[in-house]
Amino acid sequence: MKSAVETLDPTKVKLTVEVTYDELKPSIAHAYEHIAQDVTVPGFRKGKVPPRIIDQRVGRPAVLEHAINEGLSGFYAEAVRENKLRPLGQPEVEVTQVPGLTAAPAGEEGELHFTAEVEVRPEITVPAFDGLAITVDDVEVSDEDVAGRLDALRERFGTLVGIDRPAVEKDFVVLDLVAKIGEEEVDTVSGVSYEIGSGNMLEGLDEALTGLSAGETTTFETALAGGEHEGETALVTVTATTVKERQLPEADDDFAQLASEFDTLEELTTDLREQASKTKISNQAVQARDLLLEQLLAGTEIPVPQGVVEAEVHRHLEGEGRLEDDTHRAEVGEQATTALRNQILLDTLAEQLEIKVSQPELLDYLVSASRQYGMDPNTFIQTIDQQGQIGTMVAEVARSKALAVALRRVEVKDSAGNAVDLSDFIGTDEEDAAEEIAQQESVLADVVSEADVEAQPNTSAASDISAFTEDAKA
Repeated sequence: MKSAVETLDPTKVKLTVEVTYDELKPSIAHAYEHIAQDVTVPGFRKGKVPPRIIDQRVGRPAVLEHAINEGLSGFYAEAVRENKLRPLGQPEVEVTQVPGLTAAPAGEEGELHFTAEVEVRPEITVPAFDGLAITVDDVEVSDEDVAGRLDALRERFGTLVGIDRPAVEKDFVVLDLVAKIGEEEVDTVSGVSYEIGSGNMLEGLDEALTGLSAGETTTFETALAGGEHEGETALVTVTATTVKERQLPEADDDFAQLASEFDTLEELTTDLREQASKTKISNQAVQARDLLLEQLLAGTEIPVPQGVVEAEVHRHLEGEGRLEDDTHRAEVGEQATTALRNQILLDTLAEQLEIKVSQPELLDYLVSASRQYGMDPNTFIQTIDQQGQIGTMVAEVARSKALAVALRRVEVKDSAGNAVDLSDFIGTDEEDAAEEIAQQESVLADVVSEADVEAQPNTSAASDISAFTEDAKA
């Protein structure tokens, strides 16, 4: 098979592929076998109809069409690998030549020629890390930080008490609500408890409830947040049937014993201070990662394949039933463009840093993802594997790891100018080297004990992942 690449623009190429008749023969043979199962010819058993009879009854063009349709994806994939392309979308394929439609002497059958235009990951230059510096917030814990955590804990043990005064922020209101568009009542709820200031219902509801006493009613206009009339403006009538405030327990030793494993308030506040410190240190790592990505994006020219963006926008809007919503289309398009720019940058960075994803890293990611979906990890992994999405998961882990490895090569300081050690979050090169050695030893052990592994059905998903990550490394 011969192939050639023509660059149409920075994000699109045209593959020209020539497949010899001998290379197409297996697909033609399979086409005859498949068609033989579907045709009935007197004097021949099902599935045993000779090719020459199939040519007479079905036609040589139908056989070739079946063979080409079957083999085309494989020839395309081989050409992509040969030319080291990184497709981001589906190709537009055009068959420009097919072998002879009638049987011909050996060597004169002709070839299959086709072209494939496809959007690819553009070649970009990631800025050098030398000289890059990042400043993150410091981790000093204030008394206000501790007090905020203590108040949040007290709220968990608070009680709601009815009050006879106008509602204010943080109060809880039991409300009845009716929404109308014109004269049509489009939504109604009754007896719902809502915390003023939470902002998790309708826009404008917080303002409408503020100042209402129990039994009072008011109206306001807002855009509906869901349902058949999502986005439409409605007149909402809301009645506060009850107003309650949360009364907090006293912050003392008794509360410490009720809310924690500590005997005194002093011990509890010390623990809360340590928790706040750990959270701030973790936030430093997140902030450093985001700032590094921001700097790399700002210093890199990244052409974006518009066809890939448009396909993602269409898929998203179609799923929401909002294909005609031009405003939302623009918003989704901007989000898709940003996500694709990030992906292109991080994929390039992963290649540049020669990132390898180990089996434990992939398993950790999959187990974490399974929790987000509320699924059993084994079931989740098997589902992802059946859907052919393991490769996508490996790429996600590689992108995250690439940013972490890049962060090791950048100077990170806090606002006071002190060096910040993020190794607990981003690891070290030495740890990666040790992990790679351990992975190689694990693979060797798997080969030696293959029979034992096959006897344990619960490890099948992990074994498949192990094989895949090793293939990815290669």
